[in-house]
Amino acid sequence: MNNLMDVLPTLKSPLCESLSGKGLTGSVVPRPELTPCDRNRMYELLAIYFEGTTRDRFESDLEEKEAVVLLRDIRGRIEGFSTYMRIEVPVDGQDIVAFFSGDTIVARQYWGETILSRLWSQTVFAEAACIEAERPNAQVYWFLICSGYKTFRFLPVFFREFYPHPTPPMPPDVRLILNSLGQRKFGAHYDDATGIVRLPQATPLRHGVADITDHRLRDPLVAFFTAMNPRHGEGDELACLTRICRTNLTRAGERMVGP
Repeated sequence: MNNLMDVLPTLKSPLCESLSGKGLTGSVVPRPELTPCDRNRMYELLAIYFEGTTRDRFESDLEEKEAVVLLRDIRGRIEGFSTYMRIEVPVDGQDIVAFFSGDTIVARQYWGETILSRLWSQTVFAEAACIEAERPNAQVYWFLICSGYKTFRFLPVFFREFYPHPTPPMPPDVRLILNSLGQRKFGAHYDDATGIVRLPQATPLRHGVADITDHRLRDPLVAFFTAMNPRHGEGDELACLTRICRTNLTRAGERMVGP
């Protein structure tokens, strides 16, 4: 099995990228290389935007991750991050490899910038290409959970096909993959029938971070997310799945991933 930590140093691009105008620099850092100061700032950011967080839970969650996308300002201060890991499950004789996104946050003053999305996408698509070259029969997915509509709203912007979806019902084979990943990652906290992850100690977004107003509910995708995850305000997470392959990218997704 190819280890992500062995692959990361070979990715000359997009390991580091500058964002003009805002002074942010992004890098992909193997989790063991995070410094104590890095961890302190990451937890500080997380606690600003999420309720119910504790340092112990943050460290426990981080420990299972393989790498972190870090955003730093011109002073070197971390202003955003996203952790991720790889999960592998056999489903009906098919090798399924999923990149699971863990804690993710960007400081409010940088909302709307795309450097985190670009760097994450380029890194994961590069790793997916390595996996598919070594194991042609493997299928690679992005597995994520959403307690806020903004994360869910990301999917249709960059991917043609994703689930759950408002119009085509989820195919049985996709449901089986999603449930297999949900059970592997969250065990009894994952509900096969609804695709909801209900953790015993939820960490909902703080008020004002991603509130769903009547105006936002006019967006069919936001309304769909709310219907699928009615307790999102209490920290319930909706499990989502999309295939990581270039044919599944929208034009915006193609620009995000690059050549």
